[in-house]
Amino acid sequence: MQFLKSFYIHNTFFWYIAILSACFMVSFWFPVIYPIAWLLTMLLGALFFFDAYLLYNGKGMTAQRSLPQKLSNSDLNPIKVTFETGYAFKTFVTVIDELPIQFQKRDFEFKTKLIKGEKREFDYSVRPVDRGEYLFGNLNIYASSPLKIAKRRFVFQKDQMVPVYPSIIQMQQYDFLAISNRLSEIGLKKIRRIGHTQEFEQIKEYVQGDDFRTINWKATAKQQQLMVNQYQDERSQPIYSIVDTGRVMKMPFNELKLLDYAINATLAFSNVALKRNDKTGLLTFSKNIETFVPAIQKLTHLNTILEKLYNITTEFTDSDFGLLYAHIKRKVTHRSLLLLYTNFEHLSALKRQLPFLVAIAKQHVLVVIFFENTELEGLVASDAENLQTIYHKTIGEKFSLEKKLMQKELQKHGIQTILTKPEELTVNTINKYLEIKARGLI
Repeated sequence: MQFLKSFYIHNTFFWYIAILSACFMVSFWFPVIYPIAWLLTMLLGALFFFDAYLLYNGKGMTAQRSLPQKLSNSDLNPIKVTFETGYAFKTFVTVIDELPIQFQKRDFEFKTKLIKGEKREFDYSVRPVDRGEYLFGNLNIYASSPLKIAKRRFVFQKDQMVPVYPSIIQMQQYDFLAISNRLSEIGLKKIRRIGHTQEFEQIKEYVQGDDFRTINWKATAKQQQLMVNQYQDERSQPIYSIVDTGRVMKMPFNELKLLDYAINATLAFSNVALKRNDKTGLLTFSKNIETFVPAIQKLTHLNTILEKLYNITTEFTDSDFGLLYAHIKRKVTHRSLLLLYTNFEHLSALKRQLPFLVAIAKQHVLVVIFFENTELEGLVASDAENLQTIYHKTIGEKFSLEKKLMQKELQKHGIQTILTKPEELTVNTINKYLEIKARGLI
């Protein structure tokens, strides 16, 4: 039974059959070919059994698929496949990896040939666009001899499950660039610091280049040399990422939902904020408060945030901003920086929630982050060729204008805003964080 499951006919064998059939057909007119055709048929039969013997008499093939412990959502994740032949002859190999159903890829195939005892590996990449569990099926290796009559199938690593988490690769990228002070390479701006922060560090001797305004005259009189006050950035300030999981965040751009853009940005930003010694927390809501993680200043706290982000899902319900205001008032007792990831498509939708946003902004520094409709931008920029495209272009311009009006409406009430393209969300969020820190708003 195991033999039947692993034994396959090579495509070349059917070409041999076609040639034999042609020989028998031609022998109708040329009888001398008839015995030759039968001789070739018996030869093919003998080679068939000999080829099967070669494939099943030996060590065969070994193979291994190397998966990371976690896949990173929206990123290209490398997968490595290693295989080795134990046959004493040149082996023609076809690798078919059964990818998870989420990728909807049914034509994965890699072909190569190996000499005796050769070991080889190849890489391919997958880009998941949904969080959750991804099940890799069989790693199938089809081996055939130079005769190419039969194939033997080898099956390895059946049903390997790997979870897809928020973009860990993106988080590591920003982390590395922040440490190496090369954030400008990905669009992060150098923010000019306004005045001094309020956290005093020490008094030190004046050296050339120090600001004269920081001279401490009492210490100067005592030491009889110029002494200056040294300040440092305020640390351990509470910062919360608030993610709206309502229906407005279900909209997809470039195969990724707005919610997943917000989740990826939250993870990367939380990592940067923790590295800058601030406290970070998380709150998700729609019709109910789904997740609340108090702001803590520990690098290990990032794992807690990561696990909570992994389990977030969108719901087809309108989000309750009144409930959000009540929860923040009850649970967030210190003045904090609140980054609210949401979306508004109409000015009327914003105005319904505006009283709650204004109330939150009175007690905290609130940044409302919502999204440009990049597909509409392409429509607005295109040339209008007929009446229908003129109509579509006009509607697109109306929606684009409403986004800008929403931004002005929020700013009029003293609420910080970020209107961003989905793919630029992380960079713009970190820029706004650096700006607020530089201006000493919290």
